Amino acid sequence: MKIVNISEAKTNLSKLVALVYRGERVVIAKNNLPLVDLVVHKPEGKRKLGLLAGKFSVPDNIMAEDEEINSMFYSNDK
Repeated sequence: MKIVNISEAKTNLSKLVALVYRGERVVIAKNNLPLVDLVVHKPEGKRKLGLLAGKFSVPDNIMAEDEEINSMFYSNDK
């Protein structure tokens, strides 16, 4: 186990990350008081696709233009 103070961790972050990646335990401390462990990231799991499948339907006229909205955007009023 390696304990490093914050200032040393900022200076040597790349080296510390490499140590942790290789399996060594690194603890970051402030005033020699251990605060946090530097650990390898572990994914929480695979993303689930299709969560909303069958929960809603797309209307047939989804691409239809609305004249009222068009007039708000394209009217010649100044």
